[in-house]
Amino acid sequence: MQYQVTQELSLIHISQEELKKRLTPMQYQVTQELSLIHISQEELKKRLTPMQYQVTQERGTESAFTGEFTHHKDEGSYTCVVCGAVLFSSKTKFDSGSGWPSFYDLVKEESVALTDDFSYGMHRVETTCSQCGAHLGHLFDDGPKPTGKRYCINSASLGFQAKDAASTSGSASGAEGGAASSSVSDGKTEL
Repeated sequence: MQYQVTQELSLIHISQEELKKRLTPMQYQVTQELSLIHISQEELKKRLTPMQYQVTQERGTESAFTGEFTHHKDEGSYTCVVCGAVLFSSKTKFDSGSGWPSFYDLVKEESVALTDDFSYGMHRVETTCSQCGAHLGHLFDDGPKPTGKRYCINSASLGFQAKDAASTSGSASGAEGGAASSSVSDGKTEL
């Protein structure tokens, strides 16, 4: 089904050679097994802000307390800014004091891929969108009950679909196929 949706949307694909260069062996294997959505770097540079591109494609990190969703409290769903996949619910968002949006659970377990990250001389668990491979942030084991997890996510990797918008469009799952994601500010491109 994901492959069919990708083909119907006529998305531009990144070459296999480029994918092998940019992804870890595990991430590359997962993208091949799941037939993930592939969008060319040129298309992404047109559709994303410079910060969104740096975070999602170059594994960057926005400065703490600067992201538009850090103190965001509206009800709804947080989506991948690249493909529109629904990732987190506002019901699981909490203030961790870290300076980045934090969530203690996912909408669906399979919506985020986890990979060991040994950059900067430490071990962390990187989170990426399982639909398109966009870097989101990291997962830590210091969150609140009931999961004890803290998904520490860059605002620049997220879109937001307000609860009211989800109910008027039929359901929040409309964004799962990568069709659309809305944004709070004019600084983000609607995808």
